[in-house]
Amino acid sequence: MMRLDWRNSGNRVDGKIRKLRKKSAVRFMTAIIVMATLLTACSTNDGGTEGTKAKGEGKRLTEANKKVTIIRNLKSDSLDPLKSWEPLRAGITETLLRLDADMKLAPWLASEWKNVNELTWVFTIRDNVTFHNGTKLDANAVKASLEEAIRTNESLAVSLKISSLSAQGQELTITTAEPYPALPSELVNPYMSIIDAGEKKRIGEKAFNAAPVGTGPFIVKVFKPNIEIALVRYDRYWDGLAKVNEVSYKFNEDSNMRSLALQSKKADIVYQLPAENIATIQKDPSLRVKSISGLRVYLLMFNQQTKEMSDVRVRKAIDMLIDRDGIVNGIMLGNGTKANGPFHAVLPFGNKEEANSLRVEEAKALLYELGYLQGNDGLLHKDGKPLTLDIVTYKGRPELPLIAQLLQSDAAKVGITIRIQVSEDIDVHLREDKQWEIATYAILSSPRGDGGYFLNAALMPGGSINPANIEVKGLSDVLSKLNQTSDVESRISLTKQATKIIQEQLPHAYAAYPNLIVGVNDRIVGWEPGAEEYYIVTNKLDVN
Repeated sequence: MMRLDWRNSGNRVDGKIRKLRKKSAVRFMTAIIVMATLLTACSTNDGGTEGTKAKGEGKRLTEANKKVTIIRNLKSDSLDPLKSWEPLRAGITETLLRLDADMKLAPWLASEWKNVNELTWVFTIRDNVTFHNGTKLDANAVKASLEEAIRTNESLAVSLKISSLSAQGQELTITTAEPYPALPSELVNPYMSIIDAGEKKRIGEKAFNAAPVGTGPFIVKVFKPNIEIALVRYDRYWDGLAKVNEVSYKFNEDSNMRSLALQSKKADIVYQLPAENIATIQKDPSLRVKSISGLRVYLLMFNQQTKEMSDVRVRKAIDMLIDRDGIVNGIMLGNGTKANGPFHAVLPFGNKEEANSLRVEEAKALLYELGYLQGNDGLLHKDGKPLTLDIVTYKGRPELPLIAQLLQSDAAKVGITIRIQVSEDIDVHLREDKQWEIATYAILSSPRGDGGYFLNAALMPGGSINPANIEVKGLSDVLSKLNQTSDVESRISLTKQATKIIQEQLPHAYAAYPNLIVGVNDRIVGWEPGAEEYYIVTNKLDVN
């Protein structure tokens, strides 16, 4: 297992980080040479770009050969729309409501909605929509889809609070078990994608989850788990035909390979480029890199089911050992901001206080108070056992393994041994293996411009992103009020109260708010990355 002893002084990155960057750059440039050699030797072109020309003659882009290749940074072994965001991102499915460019709720499959009373909501379903199999979308179809979602995904049953559903023509009525003003916002959740539940029952769950039948602008032609979704245009799409007729939506967790695919023109849009490759990519005038402030937070999850992490003082000591300056300036090369809570400070409910700095000596003193003593081996011991923690990370976000290594180095300075494990499927690992103490993770903490989703999903028992089944003392009462409050100012105040409780109890430690870094070929038009990371393949996406 590799260990690194990283340090930074002020805004300067020390020699060891620079060495690591240099080694990474050498590996990257070597890979470029290899890729270039392979591409030169290759006599065929997949038609995804305009890069290869036969005998000096360009290939005219017509409606029949417009194709876009997109590479995502995380794998997906299923297209179950009720458990995966990728069908929505890939333009296969849609939700009743969506977010507009200003992160405000907007109509989508529902043309309008109203709150009849504190428990009853009525949604008008668009009259001109069909599923990919030609079946008309009506309120009964939406009802069946929502019922299937609640049946399939237990976390949705908890978050939606639906007591009954009724349908008549194009009018869907939802009754909640308690006043729930946040219901429209919850319906933006990709897990609430509307599917043809009848078709799922007819062909079986396995077949359906390989090619789900939704209402989006694209249909699944072929799905290769963890590798690619081959998409073709749906010619009866209700909101205008897609501009391109094919999309290759690929998955690759190797950040250098994603970068190379963009540079070699084998991909048009590439998500989450590593910061150290940006300068090299930008030397190509036909490529551009979008680094935008997102709504995601990089954090450390603490598994309070383990002995060590059940003590808030140990969690606070680990929080003191997070070098947020080193993460933002050394690892992310300025493409992010230090975190001081789950929500970015630019949000109205974000924490405006300065983020915590690295405090090695304070962490050591706190652990001494807990009875940990430093042995002759330099390690902290208690009851005859060294303080050893397992941290799980994954490659889909290239910064996360480096954050784990940086923490490993700083923890060693106080005598804590951290063992790093890189997981192939982080979500399955965290749910099924309960032996880990810490996990690096990336969460869209305010994907709908509100803190309620994160607080309910990540910090309440049974939440969809709460693998350690965290229960934070004092938080449930605040969330109960938040979930029943529609007034914006009151929601902001309650979210701030919840954040304060979180900072005191430290179920997570928040490290950084990363920028969304997307590489785009200039041939792409009519498309920009969104901070919400929901709507990637759209009917407006086009190529020159």
